[in-house]
Order: sequence, then C-alpha cells, then structure tokens
Amino acid sequence: MQDNAPRHQDGSAGDANYGAIGEGYANFRQPDPRIAELIEAALGEARTILNVGAGAGSYEPVDRTVTPIEPSQSMRAQRPAHLPAAIDAVAEKLPFEDGSFGAAMSTFSVHQWKNLNAGLREMRRVTRGPIAIMTCDPNELDRFWLHAYCPEVIAVEAVRYPAIADIAAALGGTTDVLPVPIPLDCTDGFNEAYYGRPEMLLDPAARLACSAWSFVSEDVVRRFEDRLGDDLASGRWNAHHGHYRQQPTFAGSLKLIVNRI
Repeated sequence: MQDNAPRHQDGSAGDANYGAIGEGYANFRQPDPRIAELIEAALGEARTILNVGAGAGSYEPVDRTVTPIEPSQSMRAQRPAHLPAAIDAVAEKLPFEDGSFGAAMSTFSVHQWKNLNAGLREMRRVTRGPIAIMTCDPNELDRFWLHAYCPEVIAVEAVRYPAIADIAAALGGTTDVLPVPIPLDCTDGFNEAYYGRPEMLLDPAARLACSAWSFVSEDVVRRFEDRLGDDLASGRWNAHHGHYRQQPTFAGSLKLIVNRI
C-alpha cells in the first residue's frame, strides 16, 4: 500500500470509516488504567515511543516522548490537548528512518490495516526495542456471551482480526502473547468490556464506538436489540449470564503481543 492509496473521506485508511462512526469515539473509549499498566510494562525503559493507529490517544504514555500516527482526521481531532498532535500517515509507509524509536505500540488498530505484513515490517524497521500490540485473538471471540445474541458481529470480528501467529511471524524475533484480563468496570468500551454490563450494548452510541457494528445490517442490529432487551426485562439474561455482573475480570479474546528483536 502506498500513502496515496484510496482512503475514506476523513482519511481513514482501513475498512472502517471513522468519519462516519468515530465522532463520539472518545466518549466511550477511554484508556483503562489497569490495561495501560500492562502496555507500559511491555514498552520497557524506552523513552521514545511510536504509536501506530493512534486514534484519540488511548494508552499513550504521558511521561515519555510519543510520536502518534493516525490517518483519520476525525480521530486526530478527538485527541486531548495534553497529548501530541498525530501525524497523518499509514502503518504501511511510516515516514521515519530505520531505528528511530526505542519502542512502538499499537492498540486496537492492526485489524484496520490494508496490508498487515507491510505495516508490521515498517514498525519493526523503525523500532530498536520492543513492540507492543494489543489486539483480539479471532479464535477466542466466541467466549463472550454476545456470540449467542449477535453471532453476526462476532463473525465480522473473526474475519477482521488477524491471527496471532501471523502477527508474530511478520514481526520476526521473539514474541510473547499475554492474556489481558478485562476489568468489570473497564473504561475502554470495546464489546467485551461490557461482559457484566449488558445494558451498555443497547446504547447505539456505545455500539458505534466498536467498529464491528458498522459492518452488520440494521435488521441484524434490531434483532439483537429486541432479543437482548427482552431477555434483560424477563430475567433470562441474568439466569444464564448474571454471574458476570459480579465477576471481577473476564478472560476474553484480548491479548497483548510483545515482540523483541
């Protein structure tokens, strides 16, 4: 992919159009401090960090020098004032010299890239130290109860998220795959973050902050809303899944991939 390859109107370079769905993203996708600790530990002692697919700035360390890359104008506009402005560029063509950064990171982004291998090779080219990538394992998405209520969304995610082994192979070197426990009160509103708060997924704005919902039809969404709404009202959801309301963490599909040379 070249930097002048076709993009959405707002500059989004992946399959999701954040000009259409990203306006309220930052209202629901706030970095969770417990997940942030895992990412910061993975970055080691590096002082210069590249963040690829940086979005609104979630999980960027504030005590290091971060260079964010984000092609979507809508997402760049939502970055808070205390974070550095993001550079309009794509993962597959990073505008930096070899070994420019002590570490690199990417969170909930690799499934958006048009050429995964090219983007990962670019990250490794410009990074001297560890690379931390937070993503979901497509083989473990069906652990979440949403699979029973809207299998279409899970199917969309399973196709979009790259296999963990493919990410590791493209990066080379040594790779560790760490499970990321999802807290019950997780402040980062991806789908699995609501494992114990099912009512949140009846909020269209909360769903809009999870790009998979933009790939299913309105009929599918209505069926999901009707079924989940009915089951919550009748107590059926609680009968089958109510234990999640008190479960401190959920071991879902979320993984932190840590790569070292």
